[in-house]
Amino acid sequence: MSTESQNKRKEFIRVLMFTIVSISAAIIQLGSFALFNELFKWTYWVSYIISLLLSVIWNFTINRKVTFKSATNVPKAMALVLLFYAVFTPASTILGNMAAKNNVNEYIIEIASMLSNFVLEFLYTRFIVYRKTCDTLTEKKK
Repeated sequence: MSTESQNKRKEFIRVLMFTIVSISAAIIQLGSFALFNELFKWTYWVSYIISLLLSVIWNFTINRKVTFKSATNVPKAMALVLLFYAVFTPASTILGNMAAKNNVNEYIIEIASMLSNFVLEFLYTRFIVYRKTCDTLTEKKK
């Protein structure tokens, strides 16, 4: 298998792993959003921000180790992810809140936000956060 073929395969697997981890993060986000929205009756934006935060923590932790296999400086990587969310969160919260006030179903808003987050976060994480450090993590031998 050529190096180019190996690299394409590796990137395909990386996208697949990111998708699987993102699905698990989506379950966390939707589940906690439903809890806050339905049971606690919190406003859309409060439910959204807290559920997003829970999802981001999970997604970052698992993806760094499993998907990107990066040994990069964790505080630096987290700071870069926080920069992404410093832009994404206000934008998605404001747009989602506007949609909710215009009687768009909260779950439609949540799913649209999650899909845009999925695509944008993968691109940002792969090409900004872990650009040069993918596959640098080695397991400690026992």
